[in-house]
Amino acid sequence: MIKENQRLFNQLHTLSDGVIAAIAMVLAYLIRFPLLGGQASFPVSGYLWLAVFAGGFTMLLCAAFGLYVSQRTRHLHREAQTLLAVVFTEVLLLFAAFFVFRLEQMSRWMLVLQGVLLYIGLLLKRIVLRLTLRSYRARGFNLKHILLIGDGALTLEYLTRVKENPSLGLHVFGCVTEGAPPEGIKRLGGYSDLEEILNEHKPDEAVLCITPGNFADTDAVIAVCEKCGIKLSLLPYYAHYLSSAPQIDDVGGLPLIGLRRIPLDNLGNAFLKRSVDIIGSFALLILTSPLLLVTAIGVKISSPGPILFAQERVGRDQKPFRMYKFRSMRINDRSESGWSSRTDSRRTPFGSFIRKFSIDELPQFVNVLLGDMSLVGPRPEVPYFVERFREEIPRYMVKHQVRPGITGWAQVNGWRGDTSIRRRIECDIYYIENWSIFFDLKILFLTLTKFMNDEELKNQQPEADDT
Repeated sequence: MIKENQRLFNQLHTLSDGVIAAIAMVLAYLIRFPLLGGQASFPVSGYLWLAVFAGGFTMLLCAAFGLYVSQRTRHLHREAQTLLAVVFTEVLLLFAAFFVFRLEQMSRWMLVLQGVLLYIGLLLKRIVLRLTLRSYRARGFNLKHILLIGDGALTLEYLTRVKENPSLGLHVFGCVTEGAPPEGIKRLGGYSDLEEILNEHKPDEAVLCITPGNFADTDAVIAVCEKCGIKLSLLPYYAHYLSSAPQIDDVGGLPLIGLRRIPLDNLGNAFLKRSVDIIGSFALLILTSPLLLVTAIGVKISSPGPILFAQERVGRDQKPFRMYKFRSMRINDRSESGWSSRTDSRRTPFGSFIRKFSIDELPQFVNVLLGDMSLVGPRPEVPYFVERFREEIPRYMVKHQVRPGITGWAQVNGWRGDTSIRRRIECDIYYIENWSIFFDLKILFLTLTKFMNDEELKNQQPEADDT
């Protein structure tokens, strides 16, 4: 049933994108000419035909960029990034078409307006659609019926994740296993019964949980599913080592799976992020320069010692660098391995004040300009804690594959201060594997709105002393 519904949904989904594109073109015309007082030198009928063409062209581009495949398990920020690529491509190609066909009378500014309106319209539609489907699926509708193959801890974990995320709309109706099925799931038979079970129940998808115990049956299971025309997904026992979007390369026709896909390994992505870092940090240093001057004077007056505290931290590729902060403590000998607390007697009154409002972090914009840090990324630690945590926390060193940041996904989710290092690393790895420029902007926005509410936690942050 879901397959028939999916076809109808895709048709409506595609058509609505075309309608939004046509409306965006009409609105852009109205804004550019009647509203802004411009004079159209091309007939209105020509712009109407352009609106119709834009509708069809948008549907074609969205299909080419994969926006009409199921987005059930895809994050919104990835879809938003793809939409931006679609709109940019459309506007660019329309500009090129105007030049090739010598349509000088057509307004270029109108195309820019249409691109902005189109992106807003397509994105808003998808946000509303996601919220509607999430509510719909949580009530038991629009479900994808899953046949689970395998047993053991991996199948139990898959079931747990499905139950924890009802908005995905996944329903496991049965299990094929030689042993005992997970609690609450009906056993439909063993591996020898798989073909009969698939023909009888016709699931939307089968999920094979590959374990060392059933690895020998993998070829037979794949062959039966392909024979019956049932989509099969594999959940291997080493799944914990894989990212949510692993890198797959081709070596002479042999697929090679990279355990971790890092979007910032792409030169274009790295250039975009670095450009934002340079422009953003430079602008923020200019805007906060009066505050920087006042703070420097306050630190100097509050206690003897240097204005800035420079401490060694571990950055990208495990390379050490000097991170700068305004000094908030009196001089002491515990700067490399001691943690500060809210009631630390070494703090000066002025130091407590600048920590409360994160003013002590402002010199880190210099670190960003120097290339040691980014505006957004995992927080850097001192070498003492890196050596300690790399032995205690699985995948801890993954965070060093990107530049550390002034703020990050872990921080805006509350994993700072005296909180779980493991959960912090989970957030850091999620950020690294799912990076996009929109994700960075979201984190920066959340940082601005949340830092005032995190004052107490900020003052308990388990970083080395800034003496």
